[in-house]
Amino acid sequence: MLPPLESDLMRGFLAVVDAGSVTRAAEKMGRTQSAVSMQIRKLEESLGQSIFVREPRGVSLTERGKQLLPYARRVVGLLDETATALREKPLSGPVRVGIPDEYVQSILPSALASFSQRHPDTQVTARCDFSAPQLAALKDDKVDLAVVYQGHSEEKAEVLAVDPTVWVTSVSHAQHLRRPLPISIYFSSVWCRGYALHSLEQIGVDYFPAFECDTSASMRSAVINGIAVAPLSRSSIPAGCRELTEEDGFITIDNACVVLHRNPAGTSPAIEAMVATLREAFSPLCEMGQVFRT
Repeated sequence: MLPPLESDLMRGFLAVVDAGSVTRAAEKMGRTQSAVSMQIRKLEESLGQSIFVREPRGVSLTERGKQLLPYARRVVGLLDETATALREKPLSGPVRVGIPDEYVQSILPSALASFSQRHPDTQVTARCDFSAPQLAALKDDKVDLAVVYQGHSEEKAEVLAVDPTVWVTSVSHAQHLRRPLPISIYFSSVWCRGYALHSLEQIGVDYFPAFECDTSASMRSAVINGIAVAPLSRSSIPAGCRELTEEDGFITIDNACVVLHRNPAGTSPAIEAMVATLREAFSPLCEMGQVFRT
């Protein structure tokens, strides 16, 4: 019977995978090269087979190593999450956070659910709306935090990410080839007039409103089903759809930021914990080099 796998060996394994070599992994971990090599040997002995192929400039994974990788990430991630949850001081009280419609189905649901699970004595209220109403709610003390899209402003706010708005088309329907161009727009939107429609006028494209709505989910549906092309955050482009680039004759609509505004009325430990959760939720997108919209 093979011995159980140790979490420390898994961490060493992941460090080598991410660094690409034992030497670089040892430097990042603050250990000696021989100590990390010993961890890898011990892990391979536990598995009864090799997980790395040693190469002149580093290492690569064997088939068994590739099989181990997702399990190792899951195990180490769960251990880290458990340690964080158990070491955190219990939090309680209300947290009211305004979130953009674009991220209701992607980034924020899991982040808010995780927060509630880690802090069961808090009462989280999420308010989904456009940027202007969110800022108005913040001013009226209806929310504690507001995640909004924002261009140039003198107001101080923490930038969480940059996510450009682009024109998006369905790969299957290719509505972008029609003229006049069938587009999806928001009801009575100043942003649509000032940015989305203006971008089409800049490139001389005739258009007509084929679909009008008030949510980004409806926008995505219009694109997916081939009703129209739509202005969407680059990070929210649905499967089966693609961004219309300069090669297609289109330009980026905006390059605004996803920012976090705080209620000046005050804060609490629970609110500060939510701030940290929001930063963490958006950080992978920044690290991946994706640009986010305003």
